[in-house]
Amino acid sequence: MSTKADEDRARMGVLDKIRANPTGRYALKIGIGVLGGLVVALGIVLIPFPGPGWAIVILGLAIWALEFAWAKNLLDFTKRHVQSWTHWIARQSLGVRAIVGVVGMVFVSAVVWISVKLSLGIDLVQVVLGWLD
Repeated sequence: MSTKADEDRARMGVLDKIRANPTGRYALKIGIGVLGGLVVALGIVLIPFPGPGWAIVILGLAIWALEFAWAKNLLDFTKRHVQSWTHWIARQSLGVRAIVGVVGMVFVSAVVWISVKLSLGIDLVQVVLGWLD
């Protein structure tokens, strides 16, 4: 016969088993810190470009939140604010949402144009104007 306590002990996760050993706890903290740092760094590099830059940063933060309380608090703060922004946008009229979308697209286009011009020396505006001629 098994009791509820025995079932709870049997469900101990992999991370809990690693944390049970002092060396494992230290190695896990270092591993989570390095992996989360690499993912956050990749996300930060990708933020100026169209795509999931911010989502990758948040993924790295979620990895850090497995082991660090400050990262969990920051992740909770981020979730709250993203949800409040999403709810605010959803309550707005179609015109306001269109304006926000156009402003967002102009901003992303400007960031891409500046990034390509500074890093590759290619003026995308001149390239597009050349195609239109």
